[in-house]
Amino acid sequence: MSKVLAVANQKGGVGKTTTSVNLAASLVATRKKVLLVDIDPQGNATSGAGVNKNEPDYTIYDVLMEDTPMEQAIIPAKDDTEFDLLPANGDLTGAEAQLLNMSVKESRLRNALARVRNNYDYVVVDCPPSLNMLTVNGLVAADSVIVPIQCEYYALEGLTALMNTIEKIRSVLNPRLHIGGILRTMYDPRNTLSNDVSNQLINHFGDKVYRTIIPRNVRLAEAPSHGTPVITYDKKSRGAMSYLALAGELLRREHEIEKAKAAAE
Repeated sequence: MSKVLAVANQKGGVGKTTTSVNLAASLVATRKKVLLVDIDPQGNATSGAGVNKNEPDYTIYDVLMEDTPMEQAIIPAKDDTEFDLLPANGDLTGAEAQLLNMSVKESRLRNALARVRNNYDYVVVDCPPSLNMLTVNGLVAADSVIVPIQCEYYALEGLTALMNTIEKIRSVLNPRLHIGGILRTMYDPRNTLSNDVSNQLINHFGDKVYRTIIPRNVRLAEAPSHGTPVITYDKKSRGAMSYLALAGELLRREHEIEKAKAAAE
């Protein structure tokens, strides 16, 4: 059964787009069929996937605002090592205000995805770095949320606001939504503050924190400028190995959840 994963954090610079692109690529490496949906007006996931964000005839803007069929806007993978992409660009900037005046404004992405989601094992949604109507659409469409977080002073404060938003959406709009996991990114074990915040996360959220940690890694930082995921750019780098490990951990968690559900029935 297809799973929709929203990668969300209202704080910028935490590795959200890096995680979206590289998790999508790593899931493909495990032989999963994957669609990456970019709903960030910056279009960084689109660029990071090697697509000039100003070239596509249709983007997520057309899907959300003009009711263009999603399959018409999807850019198919070029080969077996890649994921399909629903691109975004600056056209999406005005969508936030426009969505407020539309009917079923919170569910437009979910409704559009319904046409194609069963064509994929996983749909990864890269949300904007804010708790706006685009992010709400991502969360309403999702089965679970992956929260990338940099282990720094303000991290926990921002996480509380996001958790409150997720809880509101679950109670009102999407009862199946749950926290898939909290992902520590850009981690430097030599930094005392990083270790302190990491320990606080584990104490507070327990097994919601992924065991996999994404380190600071030069290859991971370089890959977007080459328009490719890090496992294509340098598959032996620490960054590539970490995202492959994350994909493995995510799949194991999903399997355990399904097994627990089956046992309860």
